[in-house]
Amino acid sequence: MKLPNRKAEIKRQTRETDIRLKLNLDGTGQGMIGTGLAFMDHMLELFAKHSLCDLQIKAGGDLAVDYHHTVEDLGLTLGNAVDEALGDRHGIRRYGWCLMPMDDALCRVALDLGGRPFLRMDMANRRRKILDFDLGLIREFLQAFVVQSRLNLHVAQLYGHDPHHAYESVFKGLARAFGMACERDPRVRGVPSSKGAM
Repeated sequence: MKLPNRKAEIKRQTRETDIRLKLNLDGTGQGMIGTGLAFMDHMLELFAKHSLCDLQIKAGGDLAVDYHHTVEDLGLTLGNAVDEALGDRHGIRRYGWCLMPMDDALCRVALDLGGRPFLRMDMANRRRKILDFDLGLIREFLQAFVVQSRLNLHVAQLYGHDPHHAYESVFKGLARAFGMACERDPRVRGVPSSKGAM
């Protein structure tokens, strides 16, 4: 039986941002990202590479005002794409987890694609910025992402002095856990829930 295509193409245009995004859950980890924010480009490229999703993003935003609108809308748009690409969520493993080392940093990530949005994020690294990028915006990105993709996400960055390593461990861990949860399991019939629906 031919399996359905798990792809999505989302366009989000507001007075603050203009985002074009393509997602293929069954890709090979190809990322083509251009957001105007070099740190976000790097994190999203890592997400694509280590989740084995193909991800294309072209984004413009009112970066002269603030980075907040662009970062949050990237999370909303990626979340919408995930929700659309997963469709009815039949046949997936549903749960994913990862313990991700990145040099001096270690992060634990667990997620559930069961349909109920929730974010818990605990960062041991307390640095506030990398260059001019406010690292607090990563929480805003993830909050928007979990709401629109309807996933339950727990992130615990356990230790690590370098902020780049700390947040890289978060995105790599998220990618691996997400890739695991999206995998098709040939033993699963229908929705992976005792309720029969998600």
